[in-house]
Amino acid sequence: MGKAARRVRVDRGLLLAEVAQRSEEDLIAGYSVAGGPLGDFCESLRDLVAHVLMWDEINLAVLTEARLGRAHWSLRSAWETREAGQLLNKSGVAAGRDLPVDLLTDRYAAVQEALLAELRSYGEDGWRAPTGLGHPQATSVGSLAQYVMSVPNAAPYWHAAIHLGRLTAVEAAR
Repeated sequence: MGKAARRVRVDRGLLLAEVAQRSEEDLIAGYSVAGGPLGDFCESLRDLVAHVLMWDEINLAVLTEARLGRAHWSLRSAWETREAGQLLNKSGVAAGRDLPVDLLTDRYAAVQEALLAELRSYGEDGWRAPTGLGHPQATSVGSLAQYVMSVPNAAPYWHAAIHLGRLTAVEAAR
């Protein structure tokens, strides 16, 4: 649990540091964002904030629902396809483009804090507790968190670092 919270804090902090002190014009300007397994869909740092924010909001809901004994909609097989993932990515980024940058980054920081608080709330015993959700990748709270919060075929819990092209440097430092 501690490792997961640390990685999420560092990873999301990388993106906050990248956008700090930049003007709105800089944040919406073209920016080379490394592609993920579902293709390129971010054209700017604002897009990347919107993308990571959307997935963090979903992940927070997944963990909250699991704590309440319910499976989140995103764990249904219809949503766990490449096509559905691409549509969610594109839709989340598009929704972020309608928000002023200051509101988007404020929401990003608030969701990050809520997600970290949720992760820390489990403790090590709670992290190993069974979910009872019947999902093959989510037998414990920890395996559920790792499953939903990790980019496929990448080290667990890194997201922004992957898109920023900084994963190797971050992992070497940890």
